[in-house]
Amino acid sequence: MRIIIVGCGKVGDLLTSYISAEGHDVIVVDTDQAIIENVVNQYDVLGVVGNGASNSVQMEAGADKANLLIAVTASDELNIMCCMVARKLGTRHTIARVRNPEYSEQIVFMRSEFGLSMAVNPEYSAAQEIQRIIRFPAALKVDTFCKGRVDLVEVKIGNEHPLCGRKLSELVSVCGVNVLVCAVKRGDEVIIPRGDFTPEAGDVIHITASHADLVSFFKKLGISDKRIRSVMILGGGKIAYFLARRLESLGIDVKLVERDRERAEQLAELLPRSMIIHGDAADSDLLDEEGIANMDAAVTLTGVDEENIMISLYAAKCGVDKVITKINRPGIMKLLSSIGLECVVSPKAITANSILRYIRGLEHSDSSSIETLYKIVDGEVEAIEFVAADGFDDLGKPIKAMKIRRDIIVACIIRGSKIIYPHGDDTIEKGDTVIVVAKSEQAVHDLDDILENPVK
Repeated sequence: MRIIIVGCGKVGDLLTSYISAEGHDVIVVDTDQAIIENVVNQYDVLGVVGNGASNSVQMEAGADKANLLIAVTASDELNIMCCMVARKLGTRHTIARVRNPEYSEQIVFMRSEFGLSMAVNPEYSAAQEIQRIIRFPAALKVDTFCKGRVDLVEVKIGNEHPLCGRKLSELVSVCGVNVLVCAVKRGDEVIIPRGDFTPEAGDVIHITASHADLVSFFKKLGISDKRIRSVMILGGGKIAYFLARRLESLGIDVKLVERDRERAEQLAELLPRSMIIHGDAADSDLLDEEGIANMDAAVTLTGVDEENIMISLYAAKCGVDKVITKINRPGIMKLLSSIGLECVVSPKAITANSILRYIRGLEHSDSSSIETLYKIVDGEVEAIEFVAADGFDDLGKPIKAMKIRRDIIVACIIRGSKIIYPHGDDTIEKGDTVIVVAKSEQAVHDLDDILENPVK
């Protein structure tokens, strides 16, 4: 497909790396010539310097022949304008990053009136992800499939962890609960495990199951999953607002620290059930005075990565059980586990994943339609939710008879109200929701891609 990306900031750069790696023809547009030169030299893409909302600039980028235009500049209004111009020129689909909470409430109107195919809000999506983690504090990260019916959780194995040294094939019989370990990160190695795999201390594992089964699983293993009742949010930007509002609805006590007085006063009006504190979130004396040591969780959401890291380390030192760190630069996420910060959220990566899922969905497979896509294990593994269609080659065939490619696993099948953790005799039927976990290099775009020799 021919895809135009307008805006080459952190989100635009990440999108360019993902989309160009999938073999699409990518044209990047930005007003800064130095940025364009850097992106063009780094990736196999074309570049155009200019205002992405300009008719002539879009024509130079080939908007009249493009399948998709993605506008991710720093301005909501410019992103919407880019999409409107692109649609007038003939671009088939458009995606705009829209971050303003006021605009977010008008997404349905904008999609119908402005021709937007999709609107993405990194801050709102990040707040949703943080909320999921807070509701499941035993996990480092929580993703959901099938409209929340199945969870994918990330857990680190410690020396005394009940899973340490136990074969995966033993877990269900020992615990009496159906779960599936679908991916493991061991040092620099990424593993799609089989039943004879044995987790070791230091492994980061990814488990799929229903929320209820996961809660029961951890409970039977004796893993603490203490409910979070109080949260301190450090920083008062858009993510903080969305998150506090969601936590208020769950009855969780929220303290929010914001440096800017005007913004703090605004938040106090918007969040009447939260305690808004005007002060510097990086001031340890202030944090001590406000009782950070007594909090169940701390979420660092300032606009500076280094400040978030510093505050998170202090919160952990004070004994806060759950510390969640927002990072804007995905490239430094791998470094944080070495200093003890395991629970990290990147709004940029969340946005890129959402857009990549939409692009995969445009490829119109006869075998399946893609519903959800997450990049996990530092982007080296994909967890993808498909709905099986008539065109899937192995409909009705037992999984043990399928020739499934290496480093791919069918993690879960949802059939009506039934959740199936597949074994050899289970089948995939038309209309089933199928969750597949595969190394990113396997390039699974539809269900037929899980097979060694699919009939195309």
